[in-house]
Amino acid sequence: MVLVDTNVLLDIVTADPVWFDWSAKALEKALGKGLAINPVIYAEVAAGFRYEKELEAALDWAELERLPLPYEAAFRAGQAFVQYRRNGGDRRSPLPDFFIGAHAEVSGMTLLTRDESRYRTYFPKVKLICPD
Repeated sequence: MVLVDTNVLLDIVTADPVWFDWSAKALEKALGKGLAINPVIYAEVAAGFRYEKELEAALDWAELERLPLPYEAAFRAGQAFVQYRRNGGDRRSPLPDFFIGAHAEVSGMTLLTRDESRYRTYFPKVKLICPD
């Protein structure tokens, strides 16, 4: 199973002039492994839509399995956030990337993303599909 990060979905939905081709090819290549999102990813993508039915229509093509966020992942996200703060991070609450990375880690999923740096730093066990 491949957890699809928000940025990849937004590249497709917005036809991003820089990243659309890479994201579309990466999604197509991962399709056979099964694609998934969680509530955090859904919420981030939803911020760009006025109505839920528009969001649903925009995501319909991808055959995304919608997974719940396990409590184990929430705990792991909190632990990664503590490390982030110790490393000088200035945010006061866990970033969505921590929930996404932790979900991939505790569920043994590959993560399809363009944001390699934070995931490699705080979730080094997660296998990433990212631009070279």
